[in-house]
Amino acid sequence: MGRWRNGTGTLRVDGGVSGVPLEIAASYRARARGLLGRSGLTGAILLSPASGVHTFRMRFAIDVAYLDRRMTVLAVTTLRPGRLGLPRARARHVLEAEAGAMAGWGLRQGVRVAVHPGPSSAPPASVR
Repeated sequence: MGRWRNGTGTLRVDGGVSGVPLEIAASYRARARGLLGRSGLTGAILLSPASGVHTFRMRFAIDVAYLDRRMTVLAVTTLRPGRLGLPRARARHVLEAEAGAMAGWGLRQGVRVAVHPGPSSAPPASVR
């Protein structure tokens, strides 16, 4: 997979849902900002490249999926605000969503996801 660019797209979970609205954060600045200052998220955000995250200064709990270079889920965890998610050795991308969303999408260890850059089915969550 080539280098990602900041923008929007859709996420498809093999054996699960398709068309999840997605934000793509590929630049250092976009990854550093992530979900800071938001009170929620519609869909998910993909941080790439990334192997770990934190929830310091965040307002809500998130599901975090660590993805390898083939976009296979290595692990899924939920982090409350003020926590540090330790980096995963083989992780190349991190997917974040509101806590509980990933289980509803069928996202779990071993599942592959596909990212389709371009306009998503819903606008990205705005900073509130």
